[in-house]
Amino acid sequence: MPQPIVAGVDGSAESLAAAAWAAREAVRRSLPLHLLHASHWSPPGARSDAGEAVPRHAARRILHEAGEHIARTCPGVLVTDTQVDGPASTALLHAADQADLLVLGSRGHGGSSLLERCRELGGGFAGFLVGSVAQTVVARASRPVVLVRAGEEPEDEHLPNHEGNASTRTPPCHEVVLGLDLADPCDEVIGFAFEAAQVRGATLHAVSTWTGPSPLSLGPGEIGLLDPLQLDEEWRRFLSAVLQPWREKFPDVEVSQTVTEGKAGARLVYASSGASLLVVGHRIRGAALGFRTGPVAHTVIHHANCPIAVVAHD
Repeated sequence: MPQPIVAGVDGSAESLAAAAWAAREAVRRSLPLHLLHASHWSPPGARSDAGEAVPRHAARRILHEAGEHIARTCPGVLVTDTQVDGPASTALLHAADQADLLVLGSRGHGGSSLLERCRELGGGFAGFLVGSVAQTVVARASRPVVLVRAGEEPEDEHLPNHEGNASTRTPPCHEVVLGLDLADPCDEVIGFAFEAAQVRGATLHAVSTWTGPSPLSLGPGEIGLLDPLQLDEEWRRFLSAVLQPWREKFPDVEVSQTVTEGKAGARLVYASSGASLLVVGHRIRGAALGFRTGPVAHTVIHHANCPIAVVAHD
């Protein structure tokens, strides 16, 4: 049985947008969709039937609301759901291990309060997808994680129709942007981006940045290495070489590429405007204070203007 796409839901506008996005992606990839909600967690000895009734009821309401939203916006997708005890990050990470990909709501800047929404519903995991939980999941998940913000609509993914209006009936989607670190080009990240572009009928736009060497790091006779035009051309050729095997594997995907000097995070945020999806990699690494995302992933998670796929790799 194929692995499902899993969407974490908590009743917020962000998680409803994530569930709807996940449903559309499930249709594109011919996969089932599974909704997951994590309720309040307490030690086994502190539980009581009366104390658990309210969060269980709230969880069912949240899952039912998400299911109805999907039925209205993306009918026909096979949907199952589960309510589990928290902690939320643990439940999401466990689900991600058994999923094709995990989809979460992301507040970004100026998002609505998930805590207030949970209080309105009378239960649920307060802050289920608020910063620290989402960042923990992205940093530790072994499978791709997609972050979707409230207000993301099906029409946002598609190119305008002949009249210039947004329409889900326009077959091609806006481009998929791939943030590619040429110092560490990873097959998992590149492959995910090409597949995402293929199922959308979209152009893949590969974006890479470079930083020239410092004059202080050069020895005598190496000053020519500071020529920005020469360095830029070398990076362009390298990017073309990295992408060539993937062009051959995905011949139907049109590919464009941009190589520029500067900060990768800022360039990717700029490229995300008008894109249907931004794909970046994340090397899983343990640190003394726990798992962390790198600076590029951190920047795009907080500032990108489209859904973001963070693909883990070794």
